[in-house]
Amino acid sequence: MSKYIITGGNKIEGRLRIRGAKNSILPIMAATILNENLSIIHNVPDISDVYVMVKILQSIGCKVKKEEDTLIIDSTNISSNEIDEQYVRKMRSSIIIMGAMIGRLDYTSISHPGGCAIGSRPIDLHLQALKDLGVRIEEEHGVIKCFRNNLKGNTINFEFPSVGATENAILAAVKAKGTTRIYNAAREPEIEDLQKFLNSMGAKVKGAGTNYIEIEGVEKLTKVEHSVIPDRIAIGTYMIASAITGGNLEVDKVVIPHMEPISNQLRLAGCEIEYNDCGIKLKSPKIIQSIDLIRTSPHPGFPTDMQAQLMALMCLSNGTSLFYETIFENRFMHCSQLSKMGADIKYITENISMIKGVRKLHGSKVKSPDLRGGASLVLAALSTPDKTEISDIYHIERGYENLETILKNLGADIMKV
Repeated sequence: MSKYIITGGNKIEGRLRIRGAKNSILPIMAATILNENLSIIHNVPDISDVYVMVKILQSIGCKVKKEEDTLIIDSTNISSNEIDEQYVRKMRSSIIIMGAMIGRLDYTSISHPGGCAIGSRPIDLHLQALKDLGVRIEEEHGVIKCFRNNLKGNTINFEFPSVGATENAILAAVKAKGTTRIYNAAREPEIEDLQKFLNSMGAKVKGAGTNYIEIEGVEKLTKVEHSVIPDRIAIGTYMIASAITGGNLEVDKVVIPHMEPISNQLRLAGCEIEYNDCGIKLKSPKIIQSIDLIRTSPHPGFPTDMQAQLMALMCLSNGTSLFYETIFENRFMHCSQLSKMGADIKYITENISMIKGVRKLHGSKVKSPDLRGGASLVLAALSTPDKTEISDIYHIERGYENLETILKNLGADIMKV
């Protein structure tokens, strides 16, 4: 098991460019199943989740080739309609392959997904959306069996704007007969990117980025070439790395509307943020200001994927902050690890935590509990001149490309051992 050894205290500053979004590339890779043709995808991040999805695609017969940051996927021939449990249990987001598989095949089966243990994340909304489209579903012994029968457009009303369920519904509806209308759809930028990818191969999807999406089914799709949007969560994480160490950071090629929910919170913390033609610039505050209430919510609200990282920053603020996590019920697992480093964190309820800023944190041996929680520990470690040892970093590598190399280039003393 690899781990990070970090001796903090150095300013994280300089200039960087972040590749494609983890939360965008995975549904796009799933979507390649639909066109029965060649898909060329640029700006692909070099992260472990991508490699898991590559293995899933290869296991069903797709040919996949990687050239630097480009993936070339040939889905002409599908030789299996079952997704192997060993891959699916490695990441929950693998469930999005279900919509694409049933959009192409008469039958598919998939195990219940695994991944970070940040909450139960039931897939009821996914399954109900597929049922609304005419898919017959049977569940037994942890396996979901989907029978296409008569795939046809319908109205889907989500009780909650689930990103994964919205993606699965879109993927299944692309080749359904007739028109599908999705109400209370998730509005995340990654869904807009999926729409752009699908439409480039001949699909007829509109409305992504709003709470109403309409899909007109088509019979055939074609070859496609696409470049993935920058990873707003990775960018936000490095912005906080700079802010927590008193540095200044420039990030090239960002999409401004994607960054505003994160930038708005960092402005409240005292950061100076400006956009230009090249990207975004952050100037750290002399004193980190506490934020009274940070409430996660679906886009365009503050993303749950940035909650842990912002909490690390608030641990060093000049006051008290409340974090209200509304998306996942078990996403405060990093709190106990931050407390080992001297953070003053108290639980109010299972989804509300109070953080009282302290003058400084100290080094410790901590364990990454999940992807974003692990990132928060890295940020906390960068703030203290002590040595910190972070284990279980395979969680972090699921979503951050070459994190230790990027941080080294920005001034950090970090080793992967």
